[in-house]
Amino acid sequence: MYSYKDIWKVSFPIMLGLLAQNVVQLTGTFFLKFVGGVEQSASGLAGIYYIAIFTICFGFSIGGQIIISRRNGEKKYGEIGSIVIQGALFLQLFALVLFFLSSFLMENVLSGFMKSPEIFAATEKYLSWRIYGFFFAVINVMFRAFYVGIAKTKVLTFNAVTMALVNIIGDYVLIFGNFGFPKMGIEGAAIAAVLSEVASVLFFLIYTFITVDLKKYGFAKINFSPKLISRILNISSFTMVQYLISMSTWFIFFMAIEQHSEDALKITNLVRSFYMVYFIPMNALATTANTLVGNAIGAGNAKMVLKLVRKIALLNLGIVVFMVIATLISPEFWISFIAPQDQLSLVADTVSPLIVLLFSLPITSLSIVVFNAISGTGNTKVALILEVITLIFYVGAMVWIVMYKQLSLSWCWTVEYFYWGPLLIMSVVYLTRAKWQNKII
Repeated sequence: MYSYKDIWKVSFPIMLGLLAQNVVQLTGTFFLKFVGGVEQSASGLAGIYYIAIFTICFGFSIGGQIIISRRNGEKKYGEIGSIVIQGALFLQLFALVLFFLSSFLMENVLSGFMKSPEIFAATEKYLSWRIYGFFFAVINVMFRAFYVGIAKTKVLTFNAVTMALVNIIGDYVLIFGNFGFPKMGIEGAAIAAVLSEVASVLFFLIYTFITVDLKKYGFAKINFSPKLISRILNISSFTMVQYLISMSTWFIFFMAIEQHSEDALKITNLVRSFYMVYFIPMNALATTANTLVGNAIGAGNAKMVLKLVRKIALLNLGIVVFMVIATLISPEFWISFIAPQDQLSLVADTVSPLIVLLFSLPITSLSIVVFNAISGTGNTKVALILEVITLIFYVGAMVWIVMYKQLSLSWCWTVEYFYWGPLLIMSVVYLTRAKWQNKII
């Protein structure tokens, strides 16, 4: 049985890794506040757009991670290397498709839905550079799947710190034109983000070559097989669709807010920045649940899964409650750190929607762990079904509150309750009542 110490040993490096990875987006948000509120809002909207498109590839890597963790639990280490290498090569084709698809959507779809020409122009500038990151990000997610799947997550911290340092330096140099470089503003933030992903790939390649037993994990001799890709897709196809529709609906939420006003989008972008910070421990422990459940089932310990999930969920809840209390003590103080310098009046307007979000986080912390545990069992089709049902509640609430009634931003952020609440209930029912123990992958 995994102890809290075991759970923490796996999740803490992931947490630090996510912290450093989020620095890529948060650093851009921070530096762009000195450029202007429009650029800051555009970078936030463009960041969500990028993630919504890229999440298809991330979903594939999660399927790979599920299989890797199962093979690791079964001690079939020699099969793991082929999953990583073939997955990365397959995703390069996906990256090429997403590159051209994103360019098409940007020109022909995004422009027709955005109300503010200034925000669209800034968003287009950012994305014209950011989409080159697809080709490097797909390699990164497969290496991440490998290290999380074998429960050796310490490397993720070192990798993410490398990304963060490259990004911070890149932002400082390219946004403001320091050290003789051209002053590029929002485009500089996009280029810095791509450079950080290039640095991440180089780090993973060097670290893996030096420290990993390539023969043990099957990297020394790769057997290319279409059947392996097919096997990964049998698991990941549902995860890919799940992530795509989930992130796409969140992007639609931000697009709907943009229709209210530029200030509404700016405030929402500030709240989103806090959301990213809160999601660091939540995502780390959700990822831990996913991989430890897979390892436990692979090792023949399916009976311990429910106790394991309960421990991870309670640990997640405790961390999140602490963060919520810390924020509630002085929300204006924290908001002022990232608010645009030319519009500090937005600080007071951001407090109320932020508080609405804060009170949803305990539900979120439990829901995300239990839901990811379902994917860890290999039952990704069920996870997709639960996601679709949940999104019916979420989209219905968003259409009524945000689009039709166009209520205040505080009310708009209540849609988070309509997502995480139903998802928690259905996930708990499935894990405690359904027969998931004998899923073969």
